[in-house]
Amino acid sequence: MAEPAVHLQNLCKSFGALIVTDDLSLDVMPCELHAIIGPNGAGKTTLINQISGLMTPDSGTIHFDGRDVTGLPVQARAALGLARSFQVSSILPGFSALENVALAVQSRAGSSYRMFGRAGAELGLNEPALAALADVGLAERAHMLAGELAHGEKRALELAIALAMEPKVLLLDEPMAGTGREETSRLVALLRRLKGRFSIVLVEHDMTAVFALADRISVLLYGRILASGTPATVRADPRVVAAYLGDEME
Repeated sequence: MAEPAVHLQNLCKSFGALIVTDDLSLDVMPCELHAIIGPNGAGKTTLINQISGLMTPDSGTIHFDGRDVTGLPVQARAALGLARSFQVSSILPGFSALENVALAVQSRAGSSYRMFGRAGAELGLNEPALAALADVGLAERAHMLAGELAHGEKRALELAIALAMEPKVLLLDEPMAGTGREETSRLVALLRRLKGRFSIVLVEHDMTAVFALADRISVLLYGRILASGTPATVRADPRVVAAYLGDEME
């Protein structure tokens, strides 16, 4: 059996008296799309922050690609192939879509950012950046300012930036947040095309998207995994229906 792409063992994280991650263990397998769902306050974003390195767990370990990365900072994990997007858009609005992605290519190459303002003009950065934009359907928007893109296009641009990092695992924190029905449909189609190229951990409240995309689903409640399995198994679990899906699927 293949080794997990991400292996979380007994993670704990508290903020004062509030326990946000409670002795949590979880595996994400190679090339699977693993969705993490649960009500607001369940600890989903905190969990993603610990995997990415934005937060350090109080105890427990995080293994990525067979290596203990628990003590590594965000940049070191990104260099190993762990990329993420955020709930709130993190693009540079005054730069073109191409420049935003070219900066990610530059970062992956270990640049010191001496050419920060001209990243999109560098041929060695341009080609992979354009390829990433084409991957997400934004090739025709390459020279448009990122701040002028539609909301769904900004989400797609964030995915292009992540793709430019050549990820082995991609962490997505509510990529459908704030999108309309058509934009959501386009993002679902995009993620479906990306499935199988690398592992994807998807935190998402849109249950239609989750059940359309996920290979496995883990349900988080009060910092613990309530249930984990295939979409059919999770959908049929009475504990999950009572705790979360009863309202979300109405």
